[in-house]
Amino acid sequence: MGSDVTALLDELTLAEKIRLVHGTADPDGTATGYVPGNDRLGIRPITLVDGPLGVRAMGERATAFPASIALAASWDPELAREFGTAVGRETAAHDQDVLLGPGVNIIRTPVGGRNFEYYSEDPHLSARTGVGTIEGIQSTGVAATVKHYVANNQETNRYEVSADVSERALRELYLPAFRAAVEEADVDAVMTAYNRVNGVHMSDHEFLLSDVLKDEWDFDGLVVSDWWGTRSTVDAAQAGLDLEMPGVELTEYLPELDADSFDADPSPPDGTSSDFPPIPDVSAYFGEPLREAIESGEIDESILDEKVARLLSMLESTGRQNVAECETGSPSDDSTGELDTSEHRQLAREIAIEGTVLLTNDDVLPLSESDSVAVIGPNADAAKLGGGGSSEVSPFTETGPLAGIESRAADASFERGVNPIAESSFFADSESADASEAGTSIDDAVSAAASADRAVVVAQDDATEFTDRDSIELPGRQNDLIDAVAEAAERTVVVLRTSGPVELPWLDAVDAVLETWYPGQADGEALAAVLFGDADPGGRLPVTFGRSAADYPTADETAFPGTDDVAQYEEGVFVGYRYFDDRDIEPLFPFGHGQSYATFEYDDVTVSETDDGCDVTVDLRNSATRTGTEVIQVYVGKSAAPVPTPERELAGFESVELGAGDSATVTISLAREDFAYYDEDSGWTVPDGSNTVHVGRSSRDIRATADVDVQ
Repeated sequence: MGSDVTALLDELTLAEKIRLVHGTADPDGTATGYVPGNDRLGIRPITLVDGPLGVRAMGERATAFPASIALAASWDPELAREFGTAVGRETAAHDQDVLLGPGVNIIRTPVGGRNFEYYSEDPHLSARTGVGTIEGIQSTGVAATVKHYVANNQETNRYEVSADVSERALRELYLPAFRAAVEEADVDAVMTAYNRVNGVHMSDHEFLLSDVLKDEWDFDGLVVSDWWGTRSTVDAAQAGLDLEMPGVELTEYLPELDADSFDADPSPPDGTSSDFPPIPDVSAYFGEPLREAIESGEIDESILDEKVARLLSMLESTGRQNVAECETGSPSDDSTGELDTSEHRQLAREIAIEGTVLLTNDDVLPLSESDSVAVIGPNADAAKLGGGGSSEVSPFTETGPLAGIESRAADASFERGVNPIAESSFFADSESADASEAGTSIDDAVSAAASADRAVVVAQDDATEFTDRDSIELPGRQNDLIDAVAEAAERTVVVLRTSGPVELPWLDAVDAVLETWYPGQADGEALAAVLFGDADPGGRLPVTFGRSAADYPTADETAFPGTDDVAQYEEGVFVGYRYFDDRDIEPLFPFGHGQSYATFEYDDVTVSETDDGCDVTVDLRNSATRTGTEVIQVYVGKSAAPVPTPERELAGFESVELGAGDSATVTISLAREDFAYYDEDSGWTVPDGSNTVHVGRSSRDIRATADVDVQ
């Protein structure tokens, strides 16, 4: 720690230090978390606010950006950096110090309730997207908080379930994005997950918090608990937890609630704003219990000093506090940020476009402005801002698909077809449609489709923190609606707004399918731009679309949601496309898949060995008459390893935009470490011998393969 921090620690009393390692209620009522600071020594209060889809300051508005999975679908770390910068500026504009995001957990099960908040089933794509986002946030003088450390892959029984997972799987799949956040992005804070890992709650996990995070990765930032995620005093303090949040009982945190307003039973709530989510029945551990443990000698005060030093260093690193001037009470906060700017609105639109994945297209897209369009879908008149839970954002403006299409089509009609899909909301007054609303008719939707040149059916799921989805089937009667419309319409386009993979039983009956995830406030604008060809759908799948939930490694109850509070990760390193390849399962759409309106040719691919790995060079040509985006993907096969390894693992990629007829030569460099596997006895190991490099458009569409000897 710096000399200024040491000097300040010497001035703090034990009681004052205790007040800096747990939260309390925010007097302004806007922050998600609040640490009161110290008036006597000029330490300013510290405020923490929810992300990661935008700023969720309570009762305030902000730009509602597309969901994290949509950002990852862009396969563009620079776009992630721009997003991080924008959301950091909005955090500062709300006068908040710490943003609680991004989330980089691996998408293990297709029904995960928070999949929309995470990036991918792949650790490399998650790491690259996460690093870009963190660097952007922290460039604005706001601290980023990477979460939820670690193996937070389900919402069912999330407070108690133990992810029983091998160290090799942790190292190769679940930890790399966190490691990149620390070692590459120098993230200021890490949030612990609710769940246990191999029987130990993450707030108490000395091996993962101290041995791996702080000692091995040299993390010098702050370890903060998830809200009510601290489960002990002595064990958590000694394990490496630094800040308990929120640090108060639920009724003190939300004084408008009474003791009967929430349910400690972890059964899922009904998804309405009148039910506060289930919370563990825990006390505040880093307050009076921590003071007693120190005064009794059970915990050395130096452990507390380290926690306070980390908090002060984090605050100083943001530029919002000058520790050297604390005694004079002169904080150095000069960051005002900016909110809801035209640039942020445009960026929200761009991310939605770049994250849109064209799954299939039988020459129906792009649409013509002279087309009459029947817009059909239970919620097609409203923007899909996100899922339920702590990531909910209230925007200043929003545009739904209907408005977006109406602004471009020669003529547009609208029919819901089936009852609206209710949308879960916990932290705001719910304005979602009433699922019992009458007056909808599939017959009316069929008539509208038959009368139009094109039918665009907008379908969606409902995902939320606190509970996992029941299945990957579209809810309500949306599949029936799509079947009926496809039979009647001249040409049918289906637009999916989903948190992850869904079943598509009608796939062969429709002409095109777009996956737009949760597009945020610019939903309709971005959709119209893609549908009418103003922009190329730039996205590629960050997750594998199976034909059913049975195709995934979590199909068995012991794997998900687990039995007797344990989820067995027996699939090891074979998650997502790695599992599909290992079990020879044909996906509906593979990881990395996505079509363009342009046509790209891989004219030449060469792989040359270097001192540190190899360079993969691709000569790419756009043979179409319009601009388009291609994502070159490089996978490695670790065939020299003496242990079972995935057939292919993503190791590098590049998103390239080329004009009509243009060519480009793109080089993607791989390091020796990209060919390593984790040996639980000797650590990371690069095996001698011949390994394989695959270059393709997806994990299954491989255009070139080469053998590489890595020493």
